[in-house]
Amino acid sequence: MYVRGDTRGWSATRLPRGTDPEGPIDAVDRQLIDLLRANGRASYAELARQVGLSAPAVHERVGKLEAAGVVTGYRAVVDPAALGLDVTALVGVIESDSVDDTGVEAALREMPEVEDCWRVAGSEGYVLKVRVTDIPALEAAISALNRIRGVARTRTTVVLSTKWEGRTA
Repeated sequence: MYVRGDTRGWSATRLPRGTDPEGPIDAVDRQLIDLLRANGRASYAELARQVGLSAPAVHERVGKLEAAGVVTGYRAVVDPAALGLDVTALVGVIESDSVDDTGVEAALREMPEVEDCWRVAGSEGYVLKVRVTDIPALEAAISALNRIRGVARTRTTVVLSTKWEGRTA
C-alpha cells in the first residue's frame, strides 16, 4: 500500500506551519487528503470522480497541498516480515546530563535499525521504533545505541503484535 504524507494533527480551519497564502483547507481538500491517505497511488481522475471535480482541478488542489507542506511526500509501506524484520521494539533513550542533541540525533539517523524517532517529554529524551531480524539483532542494536555519546541508558519494550500501524483514516 502507498500513502502520501502524514496529515494527522492539522486543522480543517487552517493549515499548519508554512500556511497556504490562499487560505484555509476546505471540505474538498480534507476529502482529498483522506482519499490520498487511504490510497496514495490514486490517479487524479479517480480522485476527481470521488470528490466531484475535474482532474485538472484536483491536480491543482493537490499541488497546493504539497506546496503548503500539508502533503509532505510519497512512500511505499512495506510489510516488515516480508523483509525478514520480524522483531519490532520501542526504545526509550535516556540522555546524559551534558548531551549534545545534534550529535545524538545524527548518530540515531545513521542506524538503519531505527525506523522512527520522536523527541519526547518525560524521563526519556527520544522514543525510537527499531525493527530487526531477531532478538540477537535487537541486542546488538541496543548495545550500539548505548555506545552513542550522550546516551546514558535505554529502556526497551518489545512489540508482541501489531494491531494497526500507519493509520490512513
